[in-house]
Amino acid sequence: MTSTSTRTEPPRADCIADSAGGVTFDIVGDASPGAVLVLRRRGGKTAADVMRLPLTPTGDDRSRAVLPSTVELAEGRWDAFTAHGDETGEQRIEPGVRDLRSLVDRAPDSGRARVAVRIPYPTADGKLAVRSWLRAPHAEAGTITFAQGAMTLEGRLYGAGTGLGEGAVLEARLRGAKKDVHRVPVTVRVDGTFTFTLAYEPLAEGRGDEQRLWDLWLCPAEAEPGQAAGIRVGRILDDVWDKKGVFRYPVRPVEGPRVTRPTTAYPYFTVDNDLSVRLDTLK
Repeated sequence: MTSTSTRTEPPRADCIADSAGGVTFDIVGDASPGAVLVLRRRGGKTAADVMRLPLTPTGDDRSRAVLPSTVELAEGRWDAFTAHGDETGEQRIEPGVRDLRSLVDRAPDSGRARVAVRIPYPTADGKLAVRSWLRAPHAEAGTITFAQGAMTLEGRLYGAGTGLGEGAVLEARLRGAKKDVHRVPVTVRVDGTFTFTLAYEPLAEGRGDEQRLWDLWLCPAEAEPGQAAGIRVGRILDDVWDKKGVFRYPVRPVEGPRVTRPTTAYPYFTVDNDLSVRLDTLK
C-alpha cells in the first residue's frame, strides 16, 4: 500500500451534501489504515477549530468520512486535509464531484431553533473546503423587487419564535459608524414570512462619503436603534457558497431633496452571504 511519504498525487474528495446539513466525503487516493479527514477552521486557534473524522476504507484506494448533521460545526470556512497522526502528515484535499442538489431551494422546518448549512466548495487555489453557517435565529432573504428609488424584500424567519414582537423594524446600519442607523417597518406574518421596503434616499443623507455600506438587520421595535443584537438578513439556504460575484442587482440612481450629489445604490451579498446596500457618490 502506498504511504503518504511516497504519494505523488494529492487525495481527492467527491462530496454529497444533504438537506439536514450532513456531508459525505468519498476520498480517492488515501485509504491507508488510521487515516482521518481533518477539517480546520480558517483563522481558528483553539481545539474547537479542528474536526477529525475517521476514514473508513471502501476498496480501490478509496475511503469515506461522514460529517453528520448532528455534529456542530462553527460558522466559518473549514479547509479539508487527510492526516496520519500529527499535523506534519497532513495533505490538502482537492475537490472532485460535488453533489449539492439537495441544497437547492432548501426549506428547513421553521420551528427549529437554529439553521445549520454546510457547503463543500473549491477554494481559489483549487483545494477543498467547507463553508459552514450556524444561525439562531436566521432571516432568509428571498425575492427583491425595485420601484421608485426603493427595494422591497420578501423573506422567511427561522427559529425566531416571538422574539421580534409587535412592530418589528428593519435596521440599515452604516458599517463603521455605530450611530448611523435608519429604520423602516417590517411586516412579519404568522407563517414566518416577512417583508419590508427600504428607500435609498435616507441612506444618502448627511454624509459626504464616496462609498457607504449599509448592513441589514431585523430588530424589535422597542430596542434602541443600533443596540439590539438583531437578526442579520442573508441568503444561505441554497447551493451557492459565495454569492457576492454571482447575484447582481440593478444599480439605481438615488434622487430626492436630501441628495446633494449624484449617487447610486444597489443591494449586494457580502462574502458571508449577508445582505447589504451599497451607495456610491460621485466626487
